[in-house]
Amino acid sequence: MRRDNPRAKRMAGEIQRELTEVLRRDVKDARIGNVTITGVDVTGDLRTAKVYYLIFGREGPDAGVQRGLESAAGYLRNALSRALMVRYTPTLSFELDTSIERGVRLAQLIDLANKPDRDGGTE
Repeated sequence: MRRDNPRAKRMAGEIQRELTEVLRRDVKDARIGNVTITGVDVTGDLRTAKVYYLIFGREGPDAGVQRGLESAAGYLRNALSRALMVRYTPTLSFELDTSIERGVRLAQLIDLANKPDRDGGTE
């Protein structure tokens, strides 16, 4: 079992805040105009960051948004290097955040399991 790296957690929080600001303020790509950064996971060596995002007004993946984020990754990494002032700026990869859909599905399954039988009998 790996221990949580406090420095990686701090870096993830800083990356999330900074990316949110840069996307809102500086990135003009229309494909990623309605993207929200929901979380960042940074590896223990601080070399790689997986960025989770949601798309407002849309459910499920959108290939255009994913391509837009991948296209802007170099620019975003450069902006991070200026803002964070760290020796190595993590390489960014982007992944659609599906935790909300999983939570809704789990809640539906729990509701279904707790629903009383239709015939009124107890088991």
